[in-house]
Amino acid sequence: MKVRILMVLFAVLMGQNLQSQQNFDIAFKKFLARPEYKNATTALCISDLTSGKTLYSFNSEKLMIPASTMKLVTSAAALEILGAAYRFRTKIGYSGKIKNGNLDGDLVIVGGGDPTLGSEYFRNNFQSSDFMDIWIQNIKNAGIKNIRGNLILDASLYDNEKIPPTWIWEDMGNYYGAGASALTVYDNLFRITFSSPAKAGKLTQIISTYPKIEGLEIENEVLSSDENRDLAYVFGSPLDNRRIISGTIPKNRNAFTIKASVQHPEKLLADDFISHLAKAGIFISGGVRFEKLHTQQIQTIYIQESPELAEIVKVLNYESVNLFAEHLIKQIAAEKTGLGSREKGIEIVQEFWKSKGIEGDFFMEDGSGLSHFNAISPARFISLLKYMSESNNAEVFLNSLPGAANLSGFDSKMFTPDGLKAKSGSMTRVRCYAGYLLTDSGKKLAFACMVNHFSGSHSKLINETEKLLTIVKSSF
Repeated sequence: MKVRILMVLFAVLMGQNLQSQQNFDIAFKKFLARPEYKNATTALCISDLTSGKTLYSFNSEKLMIPASTMKLVTSAAALEILGAAYRFRTKIGYSGKIKNGNLDGDLVIVGGGDPTLGSEYFRNNFQSSDFMDIWIQNIKNAGIKNIRGNLILDASLYDNEKIPPTWIWEDMGNYYGAGASALTVYDNLFRITFSSPAKAGKLTQIISTYPKIEGLEIENEVLSSDENRDLAYVFGSPLDNRRIISGTIPKNRNAFTIKASVQHPEKLLADDFISHLAKAGIFISGGVRFEKLHTQQIQTIYIQESPELAEIVKVLNYESVNLFAEHLIKQIAAEKTGLGSREKGIEIVQEFWKSKGIEGDFFMEDGSGLSHFNAISPARFISLLKYMSESNNAEVFLNSLPGAANLSGFDSKMFTPDGLKAKSGSMTRVRCYAGYLLTDSGKKLAFACMVNHFSGSHSKLINETEKLLTIVKSSF
């Protein structure tokens, strides 16, 4: 009798599960049939982390453009290869001798690839609001009041390629297209402030740039607009000092600021540091040189340490900072080979994931996902998410992923605070999500939903994706 009751209960539960999954299948097929998505390429994979069972699959092996969800590949690999407690280090030192407050030699800065120097994302992580004040205090503590030599900056930890070759012209001049340097500073960006006329369609005026960049030439084609948002784009090669700014900003603004990438962050660092030294009464009689140094000839004054990698990865994934991701790729190569190369870093990352049993091709051209040449499948994301859920860095990785409250366009009321943890990715006609979802029945799922080449608005697709995830939450 008891056996019969158990069999009936089991049959009822199975029937309910089947009905719930059929409900999701119907909803997903309706999504695919919508005019905006019927000619798009869509792929989806949902897996139970506990059983390892695939609960739903559609085109799950198809290679898709991931946009910023590629940062999951980079950030997870960095945590595993470098360690959550890893810190970048910038060395301040000198060559020669100090006598009676005079340095008969050169003041030296050796770049360690730290992407957080002066970063707006880490203003509260240092002893002073201005990291250069700390540098100067340590220089004074070393007894240096005057420098009878040069300021030498060594950025040789990374190769000379700042911008990945597959980034597009529209991106590389803007703040999100800043390239990585062993001496990155201020997020490798500068700010341009405009004033705009009261009427739409009129030429704006540049009223200031900050920080000042020597030799920078800006051609302003930005017009005022009825659109109340930043639609200005900065165009320019990372190899020259000329920038053209086109597009629009809101009309009738006394001050409207946009951000653009810095082409030579090492020079910006040098210029700003010399200015700080002068304000502190320390003067350099020589010039500024950029060259590789033999570290055994340098006396160390101070080593600037970055926040731990766990904190950097959290900012990377929450704020989707392309620059940080490119630094991680190069830093992995620097630690393993002595030179920070994008190509070598990618090779190491791909080999790492292969060694962990994450089989199948994926194409990786950068660490951030800004390249349109990246391609990965939902199935590869699921494998990565499963691996990281069992890693020693599982908690750090999970905490680095935004919840619903931090995913643009999502309603946090639809999910519990830890019920959805995911990375989004978007670019023109691309919208992707990958992460973890907790169901109403208590199951822990990994999912990846990727849509390429769709028409219609991003906001509508965000809303449709949220609806699908809420059905998954209640159906599985």
